[in-house]
Amino acid sequence: MYPKIAALASHSALDVFDGAKDEGFQTIGLCKKGRERPYLEFKAIVDKCIVLDDFKDIISEKIQNELINENAIIVPNRSLAVYLGYEALENMKVKFFGNRFMLRWEERTGEKNYYKLLKEANIPLPQLFKPEEIDRPVIVKLPEARRKIERGFFFAINKEDFYIKIKELESNGVIDEESIKNMVIEEFIFGAHFNLNYFYSPVFNRLELISIDRRIQSDWDGMYRLPADIQLKLNRIPRLIEVGHEPATIRESLLEKVFEIGYRFVEASKKLQPPGIIGPFTLQVMVTPDLELVVYDVAPRIGGGTNVYMGVGSQYSKFYFGKPISLGRRIAIEIKYALINDLLDKILS
Repeated sequence: MYPKIAALASHSALDVFDGAKDEGFQTIGLCKKGRERPYLEFKAIVDKCIVLDDFKDIISEKIQNELINENAIIVPNRSLAVYLGYEALENMKVKFFGNRFMLRWEERTGEKNYYKLLKEANIPLPQLFKPEEIDRPVIVKLPEARRKIERGFFFAINKEDFYIKIKELESNGVIDEESIKNMVIEEFIFGAHFNLNYFYSPVFNRLELISIDRRIQSDWDGMYRLPADIQLKLNRIPRLIEVGHEPATIRESLLEKVFEIGYRFVEASKKLQPPGIIGPFTLQVMVTPDLELVVYDVAPRIGGGTNVYMGVGSQYSKFYFGKPISLGRRIAIEIKYALINDLLDKILS
C-alpha cells in the first residue's frame, strides 16, 4: 500500500499536508475535538481527519493500529512533542519521518539539550547565567504557569531588573515556582533575528537551505510599534507569545556562514544521536553588527514558520529543484524518492 502522510493537526501541519498532496500522497490529520475545523475546511489537502478527544489519544493502541493499517508516516512537529511527550513518541509503533530521537534535543535542560549540541558543533551561542551572575542584558526563557505547553520569555537589563520582573510575573500568576526552577537565563544578543530552515537529505547526501522566516510575537509586536515615551508610561512586560511568521532573506555574503553552521550542526547530531538529524531543522540566529551568527534556539524538526511558503514555495529551494517548493513539499519529495529507490530505511525511524 502506498504510504500516507500524517501529522498532528497544529503548528506547521498545513505545510506538510499541502506539500504531500503536491507529490501525490494522501494525508491524515490527527485533530483534537474543538480544533478540527480548519482541517475539515481545507478538504483539498486533508484526505482524512481523525478527531480525538485529546491529542494523547494518538499513542493509544487503537489509533496506532489505525495509522499502521493506513501505512502512515508521521511527520513530527513541535506540537506532537509537547502534547505526547518524548518517551511516548519514541516508543510509538508507527513510522516517523526523520530520527525521532533527535526531538528530545530541543530542550534547554536535561542530559540531551540543544546547548550541548551547539557546543559540540562549535557554533556560537549566548552565554548562560545563574541569577546571581547576571552582569549584562539577558533574556529569560521559562515555562509559564498557565501555559505549560508554551515557553515564555522576558528581558532584563541587569540583575536588579531581573529580580523585579521575576517578582512581578510571579505575583501576577504568569509564572510559578516550577517555572523558576526550569528557567534558563541567556545573554541577550543585540542583532537581527532570522529562522534558518534547513533540510538534511541522506538520500541525496546533502544539506539544503530551503527558506528563511521571522517571528511575529504578541504583545511584543504591538509594543515596539509604539513611541518610546508611551512604552515607558505603560510600564508593561511584553509576553513574546509566537502568533505568526513572515518571510525573509539574508544578506548573500552571510550565506557562507549559514551553510557552515548548518553542516556543523549535522555532523554534531550524527555524533551525539546517530544517525543524526534527518530532514528539516531550524537554527534561530541573531546576526550581530559584526556579522557574526549566534544561534539562540534550535528546532530539530520542521519549523513553525514554514507555513509562510506553503502553496507558493520558498526562495532558496528553487536553486536545488528549478522551482520554488515549500519545506512540506521537500519532505514529500524525500519520501517519494526513497520509496522509489528502496531507501526508506535511511529516512524513517
